[in-house]
Amino acid sequence: MRSFFTVTRKVAFGYLAIILFALLAVGYALVSLHYHNQRTTQLVGGQFIAFSLLRDIRQNLLGQENLEKQLLILRDAQLLDLLEKRTQELAEIQTKLRAATLPDYFYALPQDVTEYEEQSFQLRQTIKETRWQDAELLAAENTSPRRSQLIETLAGLNNKHQETLDRELKILSKQSDHAYQLTLLITLVGILLSAPVALTVIASIHRSVKALQQATHDIARGSFDSPINIRGSDEFGQLARDFVSMAQKLRELESQNLDANPLTRLPGNLVIDRRIEWLIAQKVPFAHLYIDLDNFKAYGDHYGYKLGSNAIHLVGSLLREVTERQGNADDLVGHIGGDDYVILTTPELAEPLAQKIIEDFDRLVPGLYEPQDLKAGFIQGVDRYGVRRDFPLLTMSIAITLSENLDQPSLLTISHNCARMKKHLKKENKSNYLIDRRKQLL
Repeated sequence: MRSFFTVTRKVAFGYLAIILFALLAVGYALVSLHYHNQRTTQLVGGQFIAFSLLRDIRQNLLGQENLEKQLLILRDAQLLDLLEKRTQELAEIQTKLRAATLPDYFYALPQDVTEYEEQSFQLRQTIKETRWQDAELLAAENTSPRRSQLIETLAGLNNKHQETLDRELKILSKQSDHAYQLTLLITLVGILLSAPVALTVIASIHRSVKALQQATHDIARGSFDSPINIRGSDEFGQLARDFVSMAQKLRELESQNLDANPLTRLPGNLVIDRRIEWLIAQKVPFAHLYIDLDNFKAYGDHYGYKLGSNAIHLVGSLLREVTERQGNADDLVGHIGGDDYVILTTPELAEPLAQKIIEDFDRLVPGLYEPQDLKAGFIQGVDRYGVRRDFPLLTMSIAITLSENLDQPSLLTISHNCARMKKHLKKENKSNYLIDRRKQLL
């Protein structure tokens, strides 16, 4: 009797087994990757909404704090209008906060913001009635402490949310491990059944899963620069791009938190240098505005550290507000340190921004001086050589370098160019800006 398992049928069953195991391996891998892709998309598109809301609320509260201080000092009705605008922005953020799907530990935040808004409304009403002493007392005893408490609450929520995100990344990493192990088991069975045809597919899946697994581990450990060598437009490629996007956002958040100047809350040298290097690498034309306060050392020596720090903070807020109103959405306002600042914007907006900044700064300067010094037009101090002399009131110098005018733009050439223009601007006894429009060939 002829055997049912002929050579042809054995080969056919063998290939059917290979195809079956290959389909099982690929199917399971794709399902797992699809699930991971969805989870990653939720992390990038969902979890970061909470970070964005926390950041926006905090920035708004700091802006309100700055405006309240100026308003109680200067008693200028225009500042009250700006404060009302900030309050309206906070109300809009509150609406987004209530509409967003957030973790349970955010449940008390909307009520905390509402209680602060009520106290802020009471303060503004008192100011509108020009009861300045009552307003100062109300700000000191109610509004300011409540705002500080709310900012602390935001910091706590941010830390807790970061911990939650890290925990979810670890869970995703474990699931990736499990998916990898099971996929490997199925493919090994296929290999044992002599599946040379499936070897290429298995190797490809293996490399992709390993790369995603390594990226998941690196992100969970806080390393956001791990390369993911996956190409293509399939699920692997999409998942790789989502991982890169998530890592970039996490890296930006970490860099901004670590590098931010504690006085102005503006990005520092690290973020500024990275943005410049990125713009140069991408060949994106940009304008570099180097902003320096003239005679600030004499001002600080004369009025002391506290008022000097307040002036630095006010100038930082002014630069941020002007850039937000008249600049691009992705323009960078940075604080190098001391009385030096940097703005990175597009070339066509450099001069309008410089003009508006100087205009607003010159209106701000009188409020920084005592009446007798303002009337005299100078203060007395000691220069770097130990000679006592009269120093003019604060002015601002803005040196503008256009990357498109540099043959080989770099951090070093831009720095040298700004230093050269700064020396020229310092010779003038007024706020001014200078744009280097010459084409420089290196």
